[in-house]
Amino acid sequence: MKIAGVTIKEVYVRWIGIFVLAYIMIFLHGREPGQTMLDKYLTALVFTAVFWNGAFAIFMHFRKVYPQIRQTPRRLLITFTCLVAFLVVGDPVLCYTFNLNEAVDFLSIEYYLHEVPINIVSASIIGSVYENVYFFEQWRTSIQLNEDLKNQQIRTQFEVLQNQMSPHFLFNSLNTLTTLIAEDQNVAIGFTEKLSEVYRYILQNKERELVSLDDELEFVKAYIFLLQMRYPENLSVDIRIDQTHRSKSIAPLTLQMLVENAIKHNVISKAHPLHIDIYIEDEKLLAVKNNLQEKKSIGKSTKTGLHNIRSRYAYFGKHKIDVIVTADDFIVTVPLIEVIQEKSLVSA
Repeated sequence: MKIAGVTIKEVYVRWIGIFVLAYIMIFLHGREPGQTMLDKYLTALVFTAVFWNGAFAIFMHFRKVYPQIRQTPRRLLITFTCLVAFLVVGDPVLCYTFNLNEAVDFLSIEYYLHEVPINIVSASIIGSVYENVYFFEQWRTSIQLNEDLKNQQIRTQFEVLQNQMSPHFLFNSLNTLTTLIAEDQNVAIGFTEKLSEVYRYILQNKERELVSLDDELEFVKAYIFLLQMRYPENLSVDIRIDQTHRSKSIAPLTLQMLVENAIKHNVISKAHPLHIDIYIEDEKLLAVKNNLQEKKSIGKSTKTGLHNIRSRYAYFGKHKIDVIVTADDFIVTVPLIEVIQEKSLVSA
């Protein structure tokens, strides 16, 4: 049982409550001739202990029979009916046992109208406390279960997105390698060696949720080196990021996918060179900007670029990925993540 967020053993509450309620009962019931206050209290204590423990047994039994929240109305109706029957039968039995009444008294309507209602009201108040606590615990468990399922679903989706990255990168790299083999085998050999270094980074980090910006920058420089082997004069990349921001974190392969997105969707030629800028904006955003010169046809897209980045950042909370398109430029900004403590992430 939890009261105000503190876990208290029910058995302690019950027995303390029995002693307190028994004391209250001595003022609600009349005292027999020659009966001392101590005798009356001890009698009330026995009655209260029997009724409270009996009622508790009834509550627990029907909780097991009807454990689900949707069964609550039926459980309450049956519990209350059994509780009333228990009190109506139990009170005269105890009174007769302690010689408090004659057998003939139990045939009187006045007896039941005077004695039993007090017991029923007391039991109903105590029962409402049990039921409110039980309902709250069920509700809290249900909420926690829903949150656990939601988090597991998000985590599963995140892992699926992570697993998309390696095949996607390899597929595009192999396409590039195929082109280079046809153009210049020596360049293709150098590309293959550098590709192995790049892919090692992917294998080491694809399971991680975050990597440092410094590590990602070193990786993307290697990736850009591969691209510039194919576009030696028509592609330029300018990285302007102070050391103070490099300890912050981003989702792995974010930069690579943004650079790849620029390459995939824009014309790169001597007449139309592509320039990519990577820089910090507003001290908390990583921006990747390229001059806009869209290809008229890029074929069927796998749609794992910006969608993948948006979905992975959604896993960390409300971190918005902004895409700004002007007449001359295409800009994507992603939030930098500052790791405060293990598994505790806030935007920088």
